Formats: sequence, C-alpha cells, structure tokens
Amino acid sequence: MTHRMLAILGMALALALAAPSIADDKAEKRTKLDSMAEQTLGKLFADDAHAKTLYDKAYGYAVFDVKKISLGITGGGGIGVAVNKESGKRTYMNMGLGGLNIGLGGNIYQTVFLFQDEGTFNKFVDVGWDAQASADAVAARSAAQVEANFIKGVAFYQLTEAGLMLQADISGTKYWKSKLNNDDQLEKE
Repeated sequence: MTHRMLAILGMALALALAAPSIADDKAEKRTKLDSMAEQTLGKLFADDAHAKTLYDKAYGYAVFDVKKISLGITGGGGIGVAVNKESGKRTYMNMGLGGLNIGLGGNIYQTVFLFQDEGTFNKFVDVGWDAQASADAVAARSAAQVEANFIKGVAFYQLTEAGLMLQADISGTKYWKSKLNNDDQLEKE
C-alpha cells in the first residue's frame, strides 16, 4: 500500500512539474508558427508585389508550413496560423492532404491564403475547409496569368525554396483548428 501511495504521489508530482513545460511548449510552438508566418509573408511580398496589394485589402490571412511525400500515394500535413487582421486574433490550425499520383519524392513548402472578407475568413477558421471541393476557387489561374486575385473570396499562394509557384495542386487537402495549440481559446468559445 505504501508503494502504491508513493507511486501515485510521484506521478502527481511529475505531472505538476510537467504542466508548466507543456504550457511552455505550446507558447514556443505558437511563437515559431507566428515567426514562420511573418517570414513567409515577407518572402511572398518580395516575390510578388501584387500579393502585398491583395494582403492590404484582405480581412485576414492564413499561413501553413507543409510537408508532402509522394510514393504513388500522396500524403502530408502541416501546421499554421490564421490571423484576423482587424482584431489581431490568431487561430492555430492543422492541415492534412492525401491523394493518388504517379510522382515520387517529397516537398516542403508554405501556403498563404488571403481572405477578402469576414465571412470567408470565419468560415475557413470556424468550419474548416476542404480544398477538394474548392480547389477551383483558389487555384483557378493559368500559368500565364501572373497576378492572382480573390476568387470566391480567397487568394492562394504556394511558396517553395525555388520561389513562388504560379499553380498549385491543393485538391484532397483539409484544414481545421488545432485542439492542441488552441485549447485555451476553444474552451472560451
């Protein structure tokens, strides 16, 4: 009985000591995501001056850091942040993707969404977004068309180490709120 009590007390002490560390990890992840978003936006604006014009008009934006692997089956995922420019509120999000292809390899890239209005932004953040159903809304520009515009309230960019890609395949991609990084925000809602 004494050993059981000591084990329970030991576990309770370990959890109590780990709690600040877990909170620190969340804060550190949020800081890294915010920094990634700022750096990605800076690169986007340097690569595409028109993107800055759309950003200035946008109600909000979201930036994701994505890792994708293709081995006949495409899979990947990422994390990011959606920002309401008016209030400054940040919502940390996840994304996952999957599909079939004939490619082989991997890719690391960042995606940027610019949302024209409050309704489009809130729907993305609150409901999530399935790019399969809306791929034409954000990737409907041709390779010859240099300037992106809002299409159905969204402008989309994909950046790689090689620079801005004029076309992006985002079908089979789903976006949703991160329970891990927003747990304090989700409890309030």
